[in-house]
Amino acid sequence: MDIKALCEEAGLEFYDDELVSENGRKIYRVYIMKDGGVSLQDCANFSELLSPILDVEPPTDGEYSLEVSSVGLERTLKKIEHFQKSIGELVKISTKAKESIEAKLLAVDGDLISLETQEGVLKLEFSEIKKARTFILWDK
Repeated sequence: MDIKALCEEAGLEFYDDELVSENGRKIYRVYIMKDGGVSLQDCANFSELLSPILDVEPPTDGEYSLEVSSVGLERTLKKIEHFQKSIGELVKISTKAKESIEAKLLAVDGDLISLETQEGVLKLEFSEIKKARTFILWDK
C-alpha cells in the first residue's frame, strides 16, 4: 500500500505515520499536510479513503484504531524529508553533543542542514541531531 500516492490523489501530502499503544489500545496514526492547512473534513475524507485499504492490508496484527490528523503547526522532525518540508520555519534542535539550538531552518542539502542562529549560519549534519521540532513564536 502506498499512502503517499493515496494522499496525492486526495490533494494532500503525506507527512508521517506511527503505530502507538495508548491505554492498552493500538492506534495507527497518519499525519497529513496541505497548502493552506488541513481541515477536519480533509481528515475525515482521507480516513474514509484509507480505511477499506487497511481492512485488506492492516498496519498491525489484531485490533487497532485509525486516526488521521494534521501535522499541526508545531511538529516533530524525525526524517530528512520533514526538515525539507519545514524550510523557512523556526526549529528547536537537541544535538547528540547535548547542545540546544533555536534557529530558522534555511536549507537542506543532502544530510547537511543549514540554520540561521543569532550568531550566524550554522551547518549541522542530520546524524548529529537527537531531537528536533518546529515551533511558533506567539505574540503576547
